[in-house]
Amino acid sequence: MIKYLLVFLAVIGMGWIFWQLGSEFQVASSLNPLASEYVRGSTADLNMPNAVTAVVVSYRGLDTLGEVTVLFLATAGIGYLLKRRKRSAGAESDAATARTEGSEILRTGANFLVPLIVVLGIYIFTHGHLSPGGGFQGGVVIASGILMLILAEVRFHISHLFLHLSESISGIAYVGMGLAGLILLGVHHFLDPRYLLAGKYLALFSAGAVPIIYSLIGIKVGSELASVLGSIQHEGEEL
Repeated sequence: MIKYLLVFLAVIGMGWIFWQLGSEFQVASSLNPLASEYVRGSTADLNMPNAVTAVVVSYRGLDTLGEVTVLFLATAGIGYLLKRRKRSAGAESDAATARTEGSEILRTGANFLVPLIVVLGIYIFTHGHLSPGGGFQGGVVIASGILMLILAEVRFHISHLFLHLSESISGIAYVGMGLAGLILLGVHHFLDPRYLLAGKYLALFSAGAVPIIYSLIGIKVGSELASVLGSIQHEGEEL
């Protein structure tokens, strides 16, 4: 009886909270001064149409660096917790054969779709300054293709050495791009992409160093998420 009473009170409380939010909600008729400056600066200063990318990569690039660092720490923590004991070659073979074989539809679909998924992920993070998307989204899309391969192919294994190298190199290069802004533009220009040419508006190679920075973020995020999937795959017989 007490359980149902608590559930009832929780539902009433959530309903009251959402009612307060809905009753006080008003559609903004104009942007606030900070948002207006971001929108103006994304075109005038950074030469890119996507104001969200301007905020994420440049204006609040230090926050993005922190988010990537948090993702790295989470990945390292998961890898540590899922670290398994070394098995003999025969035990590893038995674990691989114990996994459920993917259906023919799944395997055929994976062979056809995974290359397209990877290309789509690359397109998303290389065009993040021109259209919705970016490094985080593109990296997740690529990791979803890796997940499909793991589910479809019993013998598929991710090279952790390759993932660690790509993650480390992209992370170091990302920080290096930020330091380049400090060196070339001044002490207040960390992750400022304007040390490279702005290029032609709406062109792929435009907005300074933003396409390079977003590509590095996409590679780093995709490698980290794929590393998590690989750790889960190696830990147990079933994903």
